[in-house]
Order: sequence, then structure tokens, then C-alpha cells
Amino acid sequence: MLALLGFTRAKKGVEWRAFRSAPQCFMKFRSVSPSVTAPPASVTEPKRFSLRVALWLLDSPRLGDNPNVKHFAGRLLKQPAREGVVAAQSRLGQLMCRECGNARDRRIGHDLLRQAARAGDRRAQQELGRIED
Repeated sequence: MLALLGFTRAKKGVEWRAFRSAPQCFMKFRSVSPSVTAPPASVTEPKRFSLRVALWLLDSPRLGDNPNVKHFAGRLLKQPAREGVVAAQSRLGQLMCRECGNARDRRIGHDLLRQAARAGDRRAQQELGRIED
């Protein structure tokens, strides 16, 4: 009879729902286990995606001049730059050297540009040449 009425009962974090077909159990956990939240070991696609989105935003004529867009693109470039992606190091270094007002951020930008220039990135080499002259 309860299955026909769509009866729902919640007790101690477990919700039981009865439907016309077989009853189903939907567990509501108070905390999420680490195995569920941990990303798979070989996930590289979101990093490439964030790099591509950041480069597209910075190269866009209408969006690239907006300070909020630059800030967002910088946040997208941060993780790939930490992992050694040369294009991300170069663009984030340029952003930090040109757009940041404090000395700490400019110093970090110089370091990123040096790393990218050592790896052979032409843009980073040119930017370092402009800065050091």
C-alpha cells in the first residue's frame, strides 16, 4: 500500500522512498569519503582546457582588456604554470609583470618568465629583454 502512494521517510541520514516499482534506497551521507572526491590519477584534460580558455580570454580583443577577465585568466593559468607548462608560465609571467602593482607579484612574474625563456619560449625571451633593458 505504501509503495503505491509514493511514501517517503527520512531517519538518521537515510531516506527511503517507495515507488510503484521496487523500493529504492537513497543514502544521504554527512561527509564525503576521500575516494569519491579524489580525481582519477590520469586526468589531464581539465588542465589543458583551462589553459586553452585562459589563452582565448587573453587573446580576445573585446575581453582581453578587462581587468576582471585578466584576473580570471590568471587564476586559470596558475595550476598549469606550477606544473611546468611553458605556455602557461609565459603568459602568467607577462600578466604578473605588466598588470600587478606590488613588487612580490612582479618578482614571481619575472621568475615565471625566466623559466619559460629557459625552456625556449620566444614570447618570454622577448618580454625579459624588454624588462631588463
